[in-house]
Amino acid sequence: MQVLSLCWLALWLVVIPLGTTIIHADEPASSGPRKPVTLRVVARPDNDLVRGLVLGGTPHQRFDSAEAAISDAPPASAVLVLADGYPERQTSVTGEAVLQVRQKKLMLYWEYPDAVPGIEFGPARGVQWERGIVAADDPAIGLPGSRIVSLQDCRFLPVAPRPSLLVLGRVAGFNTAVYGIPDNAAPLLFRADDQTLIATTKLSGFVTARLAPTADWVTIWRAMLASLDPAGSPHSLKVTPTVSPSYSAEDRLPNTAERDALRRCANWFRNSGLLISAERRPRIEALLRAGQELTDAESGSAGDGSHGILEGYASQIRPDGSQPQRTPIRADCQAESAAVLALHGALFDDDRSRQVARNLLNFLYVDSELHRGDRGNPRHPSFGLIAWGAVAPAWQVANYGDDNARVLLATIVAAAALESDAWDEAVLKALYANLRTTGRLGFRGDRIDMPQLQERGWRAYRDSATVNVSPSFEAYLWACYLWAYRQTRDQEFLDTARAGICRTMQDYPAGWRWGDHLDRSRMLLPLAWLVRLEDTAEHRGWLKRVSDDLLRHQQPSGAIPEQLSGNAGGHFVVPKSNEAYGTTETPLLQQNGDPVTDQLYTTNFVLIGLHEAVAATNDPALKAAENRLAEYVVRIQVRAPGHPAVDGTWFRAFDYARWDYWSSSGDLGWGAWCAEAGWGPAWNGIVLGLRLRERSLWDMTTSSRIAERLDHVRSLMSQNDGRPFVTAPAPSR
Repeated sequence: MQVLSLCWLALWLVVIPLGTTIIHADEPASSGPRKPVTLRVVARPDNDLVRGLVLGGTPHQRFDSAEAAISDAPPASAVLVLADGYPERQTSVTGEAVLQVRQKKLMLYWEYPDAVPGIEFGPARGVQWERGIVAADDPAIGLPGSRIVSLQDCRFLPVAPRPSLLVLGRVAGFNTAVYGIPDNAAPLLFRADDQTLIATTKLSGFVTARLAPTADWVTIWRAMLASLDPAGSPHSLKVTPTVSPSYSAEDRLPNTAERDALRRCANWFRNSGLLISAERRPRIEALLRAGQELTDAESGSAGDGSHGILEGYASQIRPDGSQPQRTPIRADCQAESAAVLALHGALFDDDRSRQVARNLLNFLYVDSELHRGDRGNPRHPSFGLIAWGAVAPAWQVANYGDDNARVLLATIVAAAALESDAWDEAVLKALYANLRTTGRLGFRGDRIDMPQLQERGWRAYRDSATVNVSPSFEAYLWACYLWAYRQTRDQEFLDTARAGICRTMQDYPAGWRWGDHLDRSRMLLPLAWLVRLEDTAEHRGWLKRVSDDLLRHQQPSGAIPEQLSGNAGGHFVVPKSNEAYGTTETPLLQQNGDPVTDQLYTTNFVLIGLHEAVAATNDPALKAAENRLAEYVVRIQVRAPGHPAVDGTWFRAFDYARWDYWSSSGDLGWGAWCAEAGWGPAWNGIVLGLRLRERSLWDMTTSSRIAERLDHVRSLMSQNDGRPFVTAPAPSR
């Protein structure tokens, strides 16, 4: 009977304008007598499932207590006891009411129970890397066995292993548990007996808690309802996710779509709660000193950029749908956020955006430690470099070349938009500081830490034969050096960039660390700018080869899917076991063909790379690809009116087949739903701003007068000769 009821169940997805996904299951109209109400629900009116039933027009009766619902229920009907007290309070049903369930042959769904006869639950606990896994091919769950779903940051009741419909475990895979279900998976949804279905967490809050994928959770609920209440089938559910893409894949975009997207992106930077206020700054710094990188957002805490901006939002999603903030104060996030706001300020004549942009850059270069201390001492070998991050020692110690490069690129964009030369000296110092720690073959290496730089001196790095064929870490410094050569005519910038690019293209693709879209996306920008300076057939050929290899995978929607190469270098690899899931930085896919794009590491850098390549070559095919990708970026921008913390940003992961935010989410720090203040959201916003101005980054910054600071900066840089740095001994007492 359960199987037959599923066969009659009708469900379809209706996508309304602006990309809001409404998931709607209807029953056909009937002219016959009304069926008796066979579904009773114990929950508040605002419970997600109750609201879905009401909006869908499904006949049901709502009660405030389980005892009243069970007493009122006719024989052989269904009662759902939902966990409105979750996660603080478990759900109670009296022993007398449980006895009535048996006597009346009711079907009972009971979630997050405090006590079930014959079953012992442990204290509620949270999850870290566990995801839901369908544990049985059963019509009551509606999805195939081994399908993965996300319970986000849920709390559940541990219980002894038993046959289950849904379990919770640490599991690798995109949609499917590729290495099987872990032996220690915890029961999440199981039958206590033929009449009772137990959930050890709250499943009825699937909209508020943003359980994912959205459509799969509607499928689960329609299947459970059909199993529990076959007489009431088919059940109509109408659900609107609280967080969704801005447009569907098929929506016709308005003429103002890119302008609207930039405006919403800038508003996210200003209204997300990431700008640090003066009152909040001591609390953030205390957390960083204690090694705490997650914190709750603070309502009413609005900064103006004078005290910096936090890194962004972590991927965890709490039961109320909120996400914790990441506390690191990163240099790249300061500059990249400033660039978006500066462009927004110029295009929209918005004084607030302009001022916040100025404040962020002043915080970065003048007021914070990021460019001061030893890095501000001309006699120290680190002079001119920009720290990875502030306050926390783990962030203070590192000098990443790629992070420095993105800081510099973003700063020159912001300065041009603000029509200011206030940061020219700092930019030029950083360019020379990175140049003199880049080896003679054009490679700098992933990072150089302060103790090693002090111990060896900068000349040891400049004279080294470092080879690091990793565009993800090297390419954007080459772009900076090419730009610096145009402005200063210092031949060392051009020679260094050309040497690194030439060796990298000689080794393409087999010799690249990853050799996939992660690396290709980064290589586009320096190749485009090399064509600007030296427009040769060889250089155009390099650009065409990399762009062709990238764009042959572009989807009709404009998406550039993630792709794995056969190269195994580096730490960025898919998990090789369930146990490896969540232990390192990792891609969003499990295998090639998984329909996912990465808005943290790939999409954004492809977009700026294509934009600059089009300006360098006037290639119509590249222009068409850029337009398709820009349209895709606009469509998948987050729309979340009820969650201003993420409304207008871009999450790292997007599944373009489901048209939903979904992926394997095993990255140690930056999972599927994370949103950085720099990186993806920033470069998406920067390119939208450049497109609206109809300028390339290269052309927009031509008028920079940075060369006027050349003699002064060279004089400062000459105060350290590159030998190991010896600090003066402490005075004797």
